[in-house]
This record gives sequence, C-alpha cells and structure tokens, in this order.
Amino acid sequence: MGATRTGRPGRRPAGTGGARRPVRRRRLALGTPAVPVLAVLVLSVLVLAVVLVPLGAGLDQQLVDLRSAGLPPSPAHPFGTDEVGRDVLLRSIYGLRVSMLVGLAAAVVSVFVGGLVGLAAGAAGGLADRLLMRVVDGFNSLPHLLFGIFIVALFAPSATAVVVSVAVTHWTTAARIVRSEVLSLRGRPFVDAAISGGSGRLRVVVRHFLPNLAPQLLLATVLMIPHAIWHETALSFLGLGLPPHLASLGNMINDGQRSLLAGDWWSSLFPGLLILVPTLAVSSLAQHVRDRADPRWRSELDL
Repeated sequence: MGATRTGRPGRRPAGTGGARRPVRRRRLALGTPAVPVLAVLVLSVLVLAVVLVPLGAGLDQQLVDLRSAGLPPSPAHPFGTDEVGRDVLLRSIYGLRVSMLVGLAAAVVSVFVGGLVGLAAGAAGGLADRLLMRVVDGFNSLPHLLFGIFIVALFAPSATAVVVSVAVTHWTTAARIVRSEVLSLRGRPFVDAAISGGSGRLRVVVRHFLPNLAPQLLLATVLMIPHAIWHETALSFLGLGLPPHLASLGNMINDGQRSLLAGDWWSSLFPGLLILVPTLAVSSLAQHVRDRADPRWRSELDL
C-alpha cells in the first residue's frame, strides 16, 4: 500500500474509487429529485386549477348549448364538448375538485377510524388485541367494491354515502399499520422508562405513542386518497355514488360512455386522464417520502 499525499498509508482520497464508489452510485440513484419534483408540479397545477378556474372562469359548468354539442377538441374547447354542448374541460375541473374533496374526506375518516382501532389493539394487547384483529381480518375478507356498493345502496346518492362507503371498506389498512407501529414502540426503552416511572397507559399513549405515529398516519392518509378517488369514481360510474347533477369524474365517464358509440372519444378520455394523473402523482410522491423516511434507506443515504 502506498502513501497518499497526506503521508498516511492505506488511505485513498475521496472519489478515487474503492469501496465508496458503489455507495455514491446508490446515493445518486435514490436521491434523484426528478420524480418527486414532477409529482409536486403536477399536483400543484391541478390544485391551482380546481381552486382558481371556478373562481375566474365566470362560466356555469352546467350551461347547455345544443349548437356546440359534440364538438371535438379545439382552441375554443380544448377538451371538446359533450352531447349537450357543455365544455368538457370546465366540467372536468369541477369534477376533479369534487372527487378530490370527497377522496380527501374519505381518506381522513378511514385513517381516523383505522388508527383508533389499531392504537387500541396495540396498546391493550392480549385478548383485546386478538379480538380486534379478528374483526380486521373479517372486514379484509370482504370484497371492497361489492361491500361498498351494498353500503351506498342503503342511502340516497350523496357525498356522505361515498365517504361512509370508503371509510367502512378501507379502515383496515390504517389499523394494521398503526398496530404494527404501536407493537414496535412498546418495546422501546423510553416507553419502559415511562411505565417504570409510574405513567399510566393513557399517558403513555398520548405522550409517546401518538407523536411517533403522526408521520405514519399522515403518510397513510396521503396513500389513501387515490384509493378513495378510485372508489368514488367506480361508484359514481355505476350510478350509486354522487348525484348525477354533480360533475364528478365518475359521473362524467358514465355520461361519456354513451358518446363513445358516436365517436366522441374525448368525453370519456379526458376525465379518465384526470383520474389517472393525480393518482400516479400522489402515489409516486408518497412512495418517495416513505423510502426517504425509512431508517434503512436513510442509513444508506448517509454513508
């Protein structure tokens, strides 16, 4: 082994190869900001569109103009018009706003219910844990879409019915995540120290479990939003979700399927893309955040 410029034998200058080169390559591969930046840009544009366009357009998205019925995409109507002359772009923006609000509300309710069940199961342990998890397994064995259809069929088409349907069929995911995190936290030294110091179970849950569960609950909520949007879209497409007069994306695709036979492909294509694009953006951004927050990835990135 030869001496380096500093006179210390056996050391190689940084960047000249050796064992650090694969680590540097891994850092570049994992740390590339292209995907999260693109996802943030897409979501920012969509959020600004659903907030600003209804305020500044000054147009009624339900305005019927039979003289402009069935027009293909053009500079005047970038997404074309539907079978009664309504602008598809304007209705798609209104529909995306409705679908995102319903999806967000459904995701929050799902994570809240599942978080309470998972926290109770993990903190109580023993028989209570086994009973609650058997309930979770029972709900997981049910087909989500069919069970959701059964739930909304009990109510009139409304946003509340969709939120209840999504919450009842998707809370089990959050329950499993929270329970596993609580079981992991129960063996930590600071929890043992708190119990040894005389802290009761409720104090341990509030002071130690909930602060450590907040990032997982936030991530679970973000990941639940695309599932809630797709669930709402499927129910509205079947005519069981939101009322027909609301321009949700599912209702628009349901209306546009009749126009497909006449060759008006744009009535269904663009609302479908507005479901797919934000779903992929939210999923890729949440996946990136989860990978960066995982201690195993973080330890490799810090090498």
